[in-house]
Amino acid sequence: MLRSFPRCLRNYTTPFLAAALAALALTAGAAQSTPELRASDDPAVWAETEVPPPPAFSTSQLINIDLGPNVALKFGLDPKSVSIGKDDVVRYVVVATSPGATTGLYEGIRCATGEVKTYGRYNDGQWNLAKSPEWSRLFGNGAYRHSLALARMGACEQTSPPRSAQDMVRNIKYPRAESTH
Repeated sequence: MLRSFPRCLRNYTTPFLAAALAALALTAGAAQSTPELRASDDPAVWAETEVPPPPAFSTSQLINIDLGPNVALKFGLDPKSVSIGKDDVVRYVVVATSPGATTGLYEGIRCATGEVKTYGRYNDGQWNLAKSPEWSRLFGNGAYRHSLALARMGACEQTSPPRSAQDMVRNIKYPRAESTH
């Protein structure tokens, strides 16, 4: 390898390579001593915490989730139902309404993986909990357009949840203008 370097640089190459390898070793050592990971940082380690029961919800102060004019159902988020678990799952109740029908959906979004899960549905005055709810992709899944819209409105900050439920509600109520820079 040293033969490919000009003769005048050969004496400097060996110390340079040694320094580069030492720096690489220090970087690798620092990476191993990183403080504890957040729940969403390592998918192999992540586990969903016990899901709390569906919270009580109200339809009086729903925050509109705009899905455009061609959607028959209207969706709204109950801001008081929002929670962020230690597992980094954003859980909430969203209410779907159409003429003559109202349904509550208890859902969770995992921002780190772009997935959503429906834990239960509220119809006829009672919750019907899913027996074995499964995570589904947010993207390209028409059944979860409202969840994707909610994630984009502020339920997720890139691949992380907001710092608090209050931050999430504020982000959704008062969206920041997109930066053009």
